[in-house]
Amino acid sequence: MIFDLDQIRDFYSNFQFRVEKIRNIIDHPLTYSEKILYSHLLEEIDFQFKKNKRNKCYMNFFPDRLAMQDATAQMTLLQFMQTKKCKTFLPTTVHCDHLIYAKNGSEIDLENAIKENKEIYDFLKSASHKYGIGFWGPGSGIIHQVILENYAFPGGMIIGTDSHTPNAGGLGMLGIGVGGADAAEVMSGYFLEFKFPKIIGVHLKGKINGWTSPKDIILKLAGMIGVSGAKNHIIEYFGEGANHISCVGKATICNMGAEIGATASLFPYDIKMKDFLEKNGREKVSMMAEKIKNFLKADMEVHKNPWNYYDQVIEINLNVLEPHINGPFTPDKATPISKMKEEAAKNNWPTNIEVGLIGSCTNSSFEDLSKAISIVQQAKNKNLKIHSEYFVTPGSKQVYSLIKEKGFISDFKNVGAKIFSNACGPCIGQWFRNSDKNNVKNTILHSFNRNFSSRNDGNPKTHAFIASPEIVTALVFSGDLTFDPRKDTLKNDKGEYVKFEEPKTMDLFQKKFNLEELGYESSSRDRKKLSVIIKKNSKRLQVLSSFSEWNRKDLLNVRLLIKTEGKCTTDHISMAGPWLKYRGHLEKISENLLMGAVNAFNHKRNKIKNVITGDYGKVSDIAKFYKSRNISTLIVGEENYGEGSSREHAAMEPRFLGIRVVLAKSFSRIHETNLKKQGILALTFINRSDYQKIQEEDFFHFYIKNISPKRNINVELIHYNGEKEKIIVQHSYNERQIEWFKAGSSLNFIKNIHNIHIA
Repeated sequence: MIFDLDQIRDFYSNFQFRVEKIRNIIDHPLTYSEKILYSHLLEEIDFQFKKNKRNKCYMNFFPDRLAMQDATAQMTLLQFMQTKKCKTFLPTTVHCDHLIYAKNGSEIDLENAIKENKEIYDFLKSASHKYGIGFWGPGSGIIHQVILENYAFPGGMIIGTDSHTPNAGGLGMLGIGVGGADAAEVMSGYFLEFKFPKIIGVHLKGKINGWTSPKDIILKLAGMIGVSGAKNHIIEYFGEGANHISCVGKATICNMGAEIGATASLFPYDIKMKDFLEKNGREKVSMMAEKIKNFLKADMEVHKNPWNYYDQVIEINLNVLEPHINGPFTPDKATPISKMKEEAAKNNWPTNIEVGLIGSCTNSSFEDLSKAISIVQQAKNKNLKIHSEYFVTPGSKQVYSLIKEKGFISDFKNVGAKIFSNACGPCIGQWFRNSDKNNVKNTILHSFNRNFSSRNDGNPKTHAFIASPEIVTALVFSGDLTFDPRKDTLKNDKGEYVKFEEPKTMDLFQKKFNLEELGYESSSRDRKKLSVIIKKNSKRLQVLSSFSEWNRKDLLNVRLLIKTEGKCTTDHISMAGPWLKYRGHLEKISENLLMGAVNAFNHKRNKIKNVITGDYGKVSDIAKFYKSRNISTLIVGEENYGEGSSREHAAMEPRFLGIRVVLAKSFSRIHETNLKKQGILALTFINRSDYQKIQEEDFFHFYIKNISPKRNINVELIHYNGEKEKIIVQHSYNERQIEWFKAGSSLNFIKNIHNIHIA
């Protein structure tokens, strides 16, 4: 079965006409990103719209489909239910990939997950069947790999409640990560609003060779521009080098664009995408794409003179690119493998690799695992044994079936690897690490996308590094972070010094599967009789109540809850790991609010001052204390506040606990939107040094009665000694977003609109 075949056929029949019409209106050659964006505009394009409007104006889009993973789907569906709609407006799927704990191995872990999460799976399944949503059950695979195999198509637009939705760019589809409120609104028939992004063109010259992989392109780029270097940008790749990269290799690059703040990442349609579609049984889609392939890429003039059409152009010479290892604690600290010995010594990094992990949504395809197997088979022939624990996570049930048929599962197990379920597992902290390394400085190496402090195993002293699956695998046999498999040798059981050869890739082979085999359940036809299953007094699911409206007055006497210091990601604001089980229960999960954030005044985590009692306690407890006394509070943060995943719990929790304002030096794109959606005032310092003025016992007056777009806000700080200071802050709200704030949330605003109409 090919999903959405009629929809895709209709899309392609109109795409060429739309692009030609847009080009005539714009009157300049188009990038591939522009073709997709303009063709998904909700309303007729403004004839005066020009390139210089990029990143300056908000526009309304309607995507082709929407996808949710089980952790974010819970809150999204609870919000969607508030809209009182009886069916989703666009094709939607739910993927059960986040709640499977990695501990004992694939089969046992899956059985345990189904038993322990039965209440959540029953809710997700019943809601999916009720509202016409496709349901991919536990064990079916990681959302992004399943999307790539079954749904992505060149030229389309998909949104997802996961920040790595841009993975679809590997198949030429524009993928954008959004919050659950965004998703619920689009599911109800409303449009998706975001600022029209700027576009970075990345020119890939030459060809990947040797030990270098597609992963190294994005690891290199992350080191070049940093974790917020692509904020409010789409990254569009082009050049000779792109033509030699496989579809899943492209997906890896696009996936990790989230780590540098990109709205989306995109590759033009080519023969590699055609090959992937065909080998996944989607020949009809590739045949349609082939007929308009010249439109599924940037116009010729763009690539001839890229500086004229992209806002920024970055060149990467693949001929000289070497493998990279990024980390620790941030994905943009990029180290070429040849420099690792020097960097490790300089930074005093522990070089003994305790654990090597491959897989996750970033590198879990058949191709990725075949490269790792190439190293494993060499090691067996060369009489080498692993020196680190080694864990493997296949990306989908399809991938697992293919590698099992090829004997790869046995090969992995024979060298001591443990196979985890086709799920996210250790990548998102769903990992029981059986070791004595808790709170002990140690090193792990993985092929995931994120390596924030405590993310994988809950230990803030674990130094997590990122590399390609083949580099991770080679280094597992050395146990040493400074080992360079391109030139270094290892001593085997016979006392011989042996050297690895370059890894080889095995081509994906075609095999027919029925959807039930892959874990898919279609929705019921008789949906009206179905009910959504939520147990009374559930500890894991809680029906939502609407947030209160703004009273149209200035926000006065707002207390400082916490001033965070340094990196504060969504992992710090709303931790994953064991807290994932409460993603459908806002009151319960709010107990983890900011427990990973560092208090700027005592440099400790989850220990802040209650200025009323003088005692110190957990952030959530003190937030509850203030809320119970009707004291409004605010959070103050530093750069790129809310970096990381799309999880809107990081915005809903503070809203639930009475936080009215978040004031930061800068925000990540998705988190700033999520705060706006939930009715929290997201503000940034005009003078970033004003961050230093804020003291532990301050309270604030925010003069917002006349808030309007592009109008700065005056703030008065009152210190403990009575001294007052005035600062000026800014916001990025447009007229509609101010209406969200007035209504108390975007969902309240949507519910107040009668007869939602799509133009």
